[in-house]
Amino acid sequence: MRVGILGLGAIGAVHAAGWAKIGADFTGGFDPHPENAQAIAQKYGVRTYPSVEALLADVDIVDICTPTHLHHPQVLQAAGEGKHIICEKPLARTLSQGQEMIAACNAAGVKLLVAHVVRFCPEYRRAKETVEAGMIGKPAVIRLQRDVFQPRKAAGNWFVDVEKSGGMMLDLMIHDFDYTRWVAGEVKTVFAKSIGTSGMEARVDHGLAILTHHNGSISHIEGSWAYPPPTFRTRFEVAGSQGLIVHDSDATAPIQVFLHQQGEDSAEVPVPASPLLESPYTAELRAFYRAIAEDAPVPVSAVDGLAALQIALAAMESARTGKPVTIDPLPEVGA
Repeated sequence: MRVGILGLGAIGAVHAAGWAKIGADFTGGFDPHPENAQAIAQKYGVRTYPSVEALLADVDIVDICTPTHLHHPQVLQAAGEGKHIICEKPLARTLSQGQEMIAACNAAGVKLLVAHVVRFCPEYRRAKETVEAGMIGKPAVIRLQRDVFQPRKAAGNWFVDVEKSGGMMLDLMIHDFDYTRWVAGEVKTVFAKSIGTSGMEARVDHGLAILTHHNGSISHIEGSWAYPPPTFRTRFEVAGSQGLIVHDSDATAPIQVFLHQQGEDSAEVPVPASPLLESPYTAELRAFYRAIAEDAPVPVSAVDGLAALQIALAAMESARTGKPVTIDPLPEVGA
C-alpha cells in the first residue's frame, strides 16, 4: 500500500524514517515549506507533492503530521477521498471536531488511528502488562511526569499559539492522559493547575493535574515546557495494593517492579530518543499498517484519541477556572 505524509517537520521526519523501514510503499509527502519536503525526498528517494490534493490522489494511506489545528480539515478531506488515516496526537483542537472526524471516517469505511506513541514505548507497555497480570494488585496511585523544553521554530511557532496547539497541556500532557486512562480506566474528574506564558521568547509552561478514575484510582500528572534544551525526561510510578512499578528515564533500567512480600544539540521539537533496534514510532506505524492489511482493529482507536482529548480539554478548563471538571460519558461515535 502506498503511504504519503502531510507535514514533514520534526515528527513528519520521524514518521518518514519509520515508513521507510516497514515495507510500505512510502511515496513521499507534502509540506508548505519546500525545504522540509526536499530533505525527505533526497534522503529516501521519494516524491514531493505540490499540494494535499496531489498527495491524496496518489496514496492509499495518509499520515497526518501537521499542526493540530489542521487535523480536522485534513482528516475530513482524506476520509472524503476514501484514504486510511493515521493522525498525530492530539486528534483535534476541540471535542466537536474530533467527533466529526470519527463520524466521517466511519461513514467512509476507512480506518483512523490516533498516534499516541507512548503506548508503544516498551517501558510503558511493560508496566501496563504488569498491571494487567495482577502482579501489583489493584492500582491505587499513578504518578506520571514528562518534562521537556518548549518546541522552537525560527518563525511562526504554532506550538505557542494556544488557539492552534492548545498549549502544553493539550500537546504534551495528553500523552500521559491517554496512558493513565489505558492503565486505570475511565476518568471521573480532573483538577489542574498551570503556570503558562506564550510568545516566541517565552520558555515557561508547566502544569499539574489530578485525575480520579471510576475504579477509585488516582493519577497525578506533571507536564512541562520549562526545561533547557535538549532535556527530555520522563518518570512514572504505578502503586498498587501488592507492589510498585517505577520508571525513570535518567536511570539505566527500563522499569523496576517492587513486589510487597507476603511476609547533543537539541532539535526544534523534543522527540525522545530510543536505544532499541526499533523505535516506538516505527512500532506504532507497523501495527497500524498491519491492521489495515489484515482488516483488523487499529491498536489505538479513534475513540481512545477522543477520550484523551476530552481529558486534556478538561484539564485546560480546570486550570483556567480553578475548579474540578467532571468527565461526561462520550456519545456513541463508533471506533
